[in-house]
Amino acid sequence: MMKSLAEFDVKTSLSLLSKGEVSSKELTGTFLAQISSHESDIHAFITATPDIAVEMAEAADKKRAELKKDGKAIPPLLGLPIAIKDVLCVDGIRATCGSKILENFKPPFTETAVQKLLDAGIVVLGKTNTDEYAMGSSTENSAYGVTHNPWNLDCVPGGSSGGSAAAVAAMFAPAALGTDTGGSVRQPASFCGVTGIKPTYGRVSRYGLIAYGSSLDTVGVIARTAEDVETIYHLMAGFDERDATSLDIPVPNQICSDAVSIKGLRIGVPKEYFIEGIQPEVEDKVRTAIAVFESMGAEIKEISLPHTEYALPVYYLIAPAEASANLARYDGVRFGLRATDDNVMRMFKESRGAGFGPEVKRRIMLGTYALSVGYYDAYYGQAQKVRTLIKADFEKAFASVDAIAAPVAPTTAFKIGEHGDDPLAMYLEDVFTLPANLAGVPGLAFSAGFDSEELPIGMQLMGKHFDEETLFKLAHAYQQVTDWHKQLPDL
Repeated sequence: MMKSLAEFDVKTSLSLLSKGEVSSKELTGTFLAQISSHESDIHAFITATPDIAVEMAEAADKKRAELKKDGKAIPPLLGLPIAIKDVLCVDGIRATCGSKILENFKPPFTETAVQKLLDAGIVVLGKTNTDEYAMGSSTENSAYGVTHNPWNLDCVPGGSSGGSAAAVAAMFAPAALGTDTGGSVRQPASFCGVTGIKPTYGRVSRYGLIAYGSSLDTVGVIARTAEDVETIYHLMAGFDERDATSLDIPVPNQICSDAVSIKGLRIGVPKEYFIEGIQPEVEDKVRTAIAVFESMGAEIKEISLPHTEYALPVYYLIAPAEASANLARYDGVRFGLRATDDNVMRMFKESRGAGFGPEVKRRIMLGTYALSVGYYDAYYGQAQKVRTLIKADFEKAFASVDAIAAPVAPTTAFKIGEHGDDPLAMYLEDVFTLPANLAGVPGLAFSAGFDSEELPIGMQLMGKHFDEETLFKLAHAYQQVTDWHKQLPDL
């Protein structure tokens, strides 16, 4: 049976475009039709942009014809449709962060990584749903409704990049951009059975990313395969003088090809990531995947990351503290929602009270308390010291291994509303992803099978600073001998 164009991955779509077997307008139209048919069930988007997408696709087709006629180089992603998480600014397209306080905000500039992809020729399908200000693990905290997991509409897609992961899984887009502050690319990639990268902190510019936790936020990619993710990541990565945390370190060439060897690569398996309470099927599938790596010639070694247990409390001191500072700018004065009150202080309070949702308010209050006089050293200061110990754990481990393999989350996707009255249970969903953000190391998540309820199970690989290439090589090799990444939900 002939596949629908919506089923093709980035590599296949770009090949069809390059050969002239499909136009960007036709490819984009196929994804827009898929969105039109199933978006009411999934709710992956906050702002879909079909008119803009068609206009961009037509322009891409015209540009391809002109460049081909003149014998000039074709931009690498020319005509490829992509979805973008709604915390990344795109000039003239609404950027809400999933919050009522930015309901009508249209930024006058574009996030650097997005601009690089626009320069490479992408077509923007729209802005995907997210937990408000990326604060959440389920995409239930959005002011614009809940996103549903394409594998089971009663379940969450993960978060906060749940809209992006659901869009790729539901064949609304061959790829999507997300952000990862504590697991927000990797966990939804795991829950939705797709592949996602959290780059090294400082590898991809954050200029134009609406901040949550500035020392933790990273811009990532979600797609079907490691090769697809690498293709897009490679075009996004690099130095940006407008981001003070961007590091001027060369980006290596792409390494994924049809055949790669991982013989001799050393993979560490941290004992702290296989803990009491982990879903047995998750542990089984991850250990089975590790055995696959071993069968391909990788060396497997048990390691220890002894301060892992402190990652959760450390993160929930540092991230809310940074959120408290970052979100102070939303005061109803310069932009965003503004309450109508002649008294300035009441206007501040009412604007923020009406504009922010409960989870954002909770984290602002946690962070403000941690930064307050008399508590700063005991909470925020102490958390930063323990963060240094967590980073040192990774540095010590990487002295003897090339990558670390672990589960992405303790469970598969949980039911919508299951953790609604229990914030701590929700926070525990990120227990395996937070350490990589605190240490600033890259992490790559991909599907390693399914549980008895036919929900995807993901595993993650974590690497040395600025060594995303080893993660891509390992995941690509795994995907060459397995087909979990090829499975699609029945919509």
